[in-house]
Parts: sequence; C-alpha cells; structure tokens
Amino acid sequence: MKDIDIQLYDPKMADEWDDYVWQSNGGTLFHTRHFLAYHPKDRFKDHSLIFYKSGRRAAQMPAVDIEYVGKKTLFSHRGASYGGLIYKDQLGIREAFDYVQALIAYAKENGFQAIDLTPPPYCYYDYPNDYLEFALVQNGFVYRKREISSVITLNFPASDILSTFKESSRRAVRKARKMGVVVRESDDYARFYEILKKNLRLRHNVTPTHTLNELIKIRDLYPDQVRLFAAFHEQDMIAGVVMFDCNPLVTLAFYISHDESFQQYRGVNVLFHEIVAWSIQRGFRSLDFGIFTVDEDPNWGLARFKESFGAQGIFRNSLRIEL
Repeated sequence: MKDIDIQLYDPKMADEWDDYVWQSNGGTLFHTRHFLAYHPKDRFKDHSLIFYKSGRRAAQMPAVDIEYVGKKTLFSHRGASYGGLIYKDQLGIREAFDYVQALIAYAKENGFQAIDLTPPPYCYYDYPNDYLEFALVQNGFVYRKREISSVITLNFPASDILSTFKESSRRAVRKARKMGVVVRESDDYARFYEILKKNLRLRHNVTPTHTLNELIKIRDLYPDQVRLFAAFHEQDMIAGVVMFDCNPLVTLAFYISHDESFQQYRGVNVLFHEIVAWSIQRGFRSLDFGIFTVDEDPNWGLARFKESFGAQGIFRNSLRIEL
C-alpha cells in the first residue's frame, strides 16, 4: 500500500486516459473520457483517479463527487453503466487489496463519506477474476444491489444460431421472414426514438435514459461502436436495437424496442437473429442484453424473452462502503 500513489485526473490527460482504457483488462466504452464527454459540463463534478505503483500507472477509476443518499460519495460512475477500477495487467490478490485500501484511505483523506462502484460483469474482462471484488468486500464494502444481466456466450458458428434459440423464438424468426420483414442498419434515430419513447411510456411509464440529442451525440462520438439495427416491414420501421460495442469482447444491446402496432411481425426476434450473426462475424465473445431486474426485482416476462435467444444471467454488482 505504501508504494501506491493516487492522483486526481487532469483533463489534459484525456487521450492518455482513453489509450489506457483500451489496453486495460475490463475497460469499456463507458470508462473513456470520450464517452463521458457527452454529459453537460455542469451535470457532474468529476473526481476521476489514477493509481500509480512505484511511479508507474497501475489503474484508473472514472468517478464523480456527488451527494448520494445523504452522503458525500465518490461514485464510479454516476453517468455510465459501468465504472470501477480498471488495470492493464493480470491482477494479483495482494495488489487488489493494496488498491482497495489505498482507495479507502484516499477517500477518507479527501472528505468523502462513502464510495460506490459498479464494475463491469466478468464477461467484459480478458482475464476474469474475483480478486478485486473479494478485496472490496473484505475491506468493508457491501452489495448495494445485485442486478442480473442476460448474456449470450457466442461460442458457436453463425450457422447454428437458430438451434441455440428456444422454439418460440425460432418460430417467430421464421414467421417474420415469411411476412417479408428485413433487417438493416439505419441512421433514423429519430424514428426509433419515437418507438422507444412510446413503448417505455406504455409498458413502464418511464422515459429513455438519454434524450434523442444525447443519443445522437454518443453515436457521433463513437460512429464505429454505436449502431442502430432496425427491422422493417415494407417502409415501416417496426423494431430497433441500439448496440454499444463496449470493448473488443462484448457488444451490449443498450436500447431494445418495437412498435406495438406491428407486434404480429415479430420484428425483435428476427432482429436478434441478425444481430447475433453480426456479433459472431465481428468476433465478439459475448452479447449482453442488459438487465431484466430493477432493484433486484425480476421482470419475469423479460427474462423469459431474453432466455428464448439462449441468454443466461450473470451478476451486475454495485458495491458501497460508508466511511
């Protein structure tokens, strides 16, 4: 621990920061300054950290300084799906404890009353291990929540996709094709956003996480990693999925929606057949469907739907310590 020095991120280091993310074990699009720049400057008070060990950059953690549940909290990261420490090398158990203990000491010295982290699930890591999470728990962190994300492990050829689907989805794909549904990439985010807004309002009475302008800004920031795939019947967009290529291992279905008035065409089913094929072709190891739990409460219908494509559940953990 005495060899670890933690320094506050300087915006002049943005390129260096992002280069490190893409070379790291577990780094994602959500860890980059390029992605976090879509937020308005006054939305968060940035407090990102760089860990140095014996003078060498050893880890990074995007973070903000916010008041959360009444506590001054070092939160990684309130403006992204994933945060937490990322590191370039394979991590040893002693190093994991050193980083966590140094982080706690830094937070106390800088007046924080809590630390809150949501690391990526293990499928996002080149070298998955539980050392860091073990070190967090052993040093006083507790699970604030444990959500379940649906993930397809892409360890089969594209020719076998239908055999990995359950019969209900196989029938739906065949029906969609018979009815003339086609899938293609689209740039019509405005049309998709109207479908998304209507669907979320009808089903959950909520609005999308991003505004249309924010979503387009993210697409513009990452034109090669953010894509809209859409299903069409004749000239009508009937369903769409916005995919985020989070890192070279995992592509994430960030937004999934369909037009209820075209439900009989099974647009989402045929969309995911093509998206799985595209993901295999691109060399991804996993396709993350996102969570089907909200505050640990399962949406059983959504779980069954995602399982029909061969997805299985893995934890998306959020850990917290009050200092």
